[in-house]
Amino acid sequence: MKRLHARPAAAGGSDRGSGAIAVVIFALLFIALAAFVVDGGMTVAKRERAADLAEQAARAAAQDIDVDALRSAADLGATAPINYTDCDADIRTFLEAAGLDGDDVRASHCVAPTNADQVTVQVQLTYQPMLSGFFLSGDQHAKGVASAQSLTR
Repeated sequence: MKRLHARPAAAGGSDRGSGAIAVVIFALLFIALAAFVVDGGMTVAKRERAADLAEQAARAAAQDIDVDALRSAADLGATAPINYTDCDADIRTFLEAAGLDGDDVRASHCVAPTNADQVTVQVQLTYQPMLSGFFLSGDQHAKGVASAQSLTR
């Protein structure tokens, strides 16, 4: 005669495989968190770089002084007027020398207030998110704005 062994029934059903599901969920959450940390750091770095380039480009544009107006001024050089009409060309020359992409150079420009005493520059940097690109579509842009004045004192 054969003996039949009855298995005791679990109170809430089988827990088999629930650990694997928890591991998969936590792994996905960890990867998503890492993606946002890495891409967030990249965003901060690109914004700082755009601000630095804007400051340098504004200085480069402010150094383009109208020499004829400077020499003919009644105050004998106390003021140094900026060739603000050449501002866009000056910053594009600087940004190309700094190694920016052509699209970013074309998107960067002088903004108001721009006059003989002060130039204001906006620089754009384009970057592709590394890990959160699955959630964000297309390129991301970081912009920096800076001003420079012409002072002779």
